[in-house]
Amino acid sequence: MDFTFSEEQQAALEAAKALFAGAAPDKVPSPALAPGAVADDFDRTLWARLADADLLSLLLDPEYGGAGLDPIAFCLVLRESAKALARIPLLENTAAATALQAHGSTEAKEELLARTGRGELVLTVAAHGRTGHDPAELAVAARKEPDGTWLLDGIQTAVPWAHTADIILVPAHTHDSGRTVLALVPRDHDGLVLTEQVSTTGERLAELRLDSARIAAPHLLEADGAWEELRLLLTTGTCALALGLGEKVLEMTAEYTGRREQFGHPIATFQAVAVQAADRYIDLRAMEATLWQAAWRISSGSPGALPAAGDVAAAKIWASEGVRRVVQTAQHLHGGFGADTDYCLHRYHAWAKHLELSLGPAAAHEDALGNLLAAHPLG
Repeated sequence: MDFTFSEEQQAALEAAKALFAGAAPDKVPSPALAPGAVADDFDRTLWARLADADLLSLLLDPEYGGAGLDPIAFCLVLRESAKALARIPLLENTAAATALQAHGSTEAKEELLARTGRGELVLTVAAHGRTGHDPAELAVAARKEPDGTWLLDGIQTAVPWAHTADIILVPAHTHDSGRTVLALVPRDHDGLVLTEQVSTTGERLAELRLDSARIAAPHLLEADGAWEELRLLLTTGTCALALGLGEKVLEMTAEYTGRREQFGHPIATFQAVAVQAADRYIDLRAMEATLWQAAWRISSGSPGALPAAGDVAAAKIWASEGVRRVVQTAQHLHGGFGADTDYCLHRYHAWAKHLELSLGPAAAHEDALGNLLAAHPLG
């Protein structure tokens, strides 16, 4: 078996490293000090640089100006973005574009995809349901009208980048058939209202309310499995973000404990410190192994003992618990310095909490994995 990344994947990784090397996590006020959102918009300058480097079109086909790469390459880029706490809708934009490319109408694809890859149009996804704990596809109802249009009613909470994205991809269920469809809803669409929310990271989220919002048929994705594919890509991408953040935090911890002295010796040489750091290194390696397994399953479509959702659930369990343990240990080993708002570790802690709970905490994915094991007995 060859576990190395392909040349194309390595090229995407190197491009991402070069691009995010200049990104600083403290360009906006600290979420611990800001009374509301840390900024009204995402980092447009960085977004333009991503577009120039062709990293926004990574998963798009060449006919739409993309590189035609797979989710593994995408996760490599996401991992680097998290190390810099890049304030950009890269995960949501790319995942939505991928769903549109796979299942959208010809009209919608020709209208939106190339512009999305060039950074001219920003997409996001409403994926947290009514409360953040219930299935997102059940939070909005879709009803087909006699003229072929669709009416959407419902609420989605914690929609990232909704105030600045151009189009929001909203999952909804149909009363007549119980299917899940995906609607492309412009931010300024009639019948859509956004109410500001703020995440632990200090970023603007939105509660999205739809009241008889009318969507034309070409802007609705009706294919079976479209939402499931999108959800798995979003979840796997979240795991990649958690891994990148955790790796950066452990690197910061190693640097600090290597220079901080007690009793005339660096504290990194103390057994208690070394053991805690080693445990967190093991967490990161488990997060990495389960991430690449999940990314490979959704990239290749290869069969396994469980559906790909099982591998994604395992990756999210490790990502949620692992990133929490990494940042908690880092805070402990940094002492009071870790809570200093002039030092960026507290920002990573806030982002880690957001990623831990995003798209379901570990317990939710443990339930999902248990249900899959019950439905697909091993052996």
